[in-house]
Amino acid sequence: MKTNHRHLGFTLVELLVVIAVIGILLAMAFPAVQSIRETARQHTCLRNLREIATGTLNFYSNQRAFPPARITPAMFPEPRFDCGGTEPSWFVRILPFIDEDNLNAGWNPSVPYSEHPVDLINTPAGLFSCPTRRSTADAIAPDMSIEGTITLPCGCPAGVEITVVGGATGDYAGNHGDPSPGSIGAPTDYWRGGNGTGVIISSRAHCITSMESPSGIRVGAWVDRITNMDIMDGVSHTLLVGELHVQPHRLNQMPFNGPMFNGEDFNAVARIGGPTVPLASHAEMEPGDIMGFGSWHPGVTNFAFADGQTRAISNSVDTITLGRLCNRADGRLIDTEY
Repeated sequence: MKTNHRHLGFTLVELLVVIAVIGILLAMAFPAVQSIRETARQHTCLRNLREIATGTLNFYSNQRAFPPARITPAMFPEPRFDCGGTEPSWFVRILPFIDEDNLNAGWNPSVPYSEHPVDLINTPAGLFSCPTRRSTADAIAPDMSIEGTITLPCGCPAGVEITVVGGATGDYAGNHGDPSPGSIGAPTDYWRGGNGTGVIISSRAHCITSMESPSGIRVGAWVDRITNMDIMDGVSHTLLVGELHVQPHRLNQMPFNGPMFNGEDFNAVARIGGPTVPLASHAEMEPGDIMGFGSWHPGVTNFAFADGQTRAISNSVDTITLGRLCNRADGRLIDTEY
């Protein structure tokens, strides 16, 4: 009796064909999957901005003014305002309004940033990190040593090494305004107290005598209080906070991406936009001016406006329009798409 043997498995050729087809399908699907993931990450970034904006507006309701980006004197300050410059940034001030009560408990806006506990300044808040760029666990800048030269009373040069305190970093920055006040060493420089044209600006502070402070003086209430009345162009046409530009290889490196709670580090807490300071066109763009906004999302940067609305703005927006969005009271209507 003759028996027929049937082969139920695949031949080697058939297996190779199946593997090749699967590889082709995976290659075709991978960009789509990546796109879906990035869309989800971008939505998370927008949601973060919405919550930051909501917390900032709640701060406004409580204090009747937007928080100061940082405390810093003017170039030629009056004695009553001649203090401050090393205190925590505006991100510390809004912590109670974004459900970060535990983190907020250790901060004191009147005490220099570097005098706060190490564990505290190295604790990031998840809301301040954009998942397109990094995880919260990766949002810490280490201490950095800077070598320099000083002149002693004898007129002799001496080398010094200064340690800049690190801490938690973030992916968002307040809108300090446009570059129109300039930055040429004049009293009108945009980064000095009271000169910003945006909403979250550097401010002077009242100086208070304090026996607890090594200098005998501590900062009190801030002076340059921006309110809705100051946003003459309208809160729905003025930026509040947006994603800051930083290149991938400069993450957590000062001065490109320094500690976000350190009010002494302008770049880490606020940015400007307008002529000469465009939105970064892509993540690797050289930061000729490291004061600008930008993201790692394809083609857009996320922002929240002063009324709390959020939207993605094209990285190709012209700098004139960007400057008008950053300047709270230039009196110029925006008649182009952005």
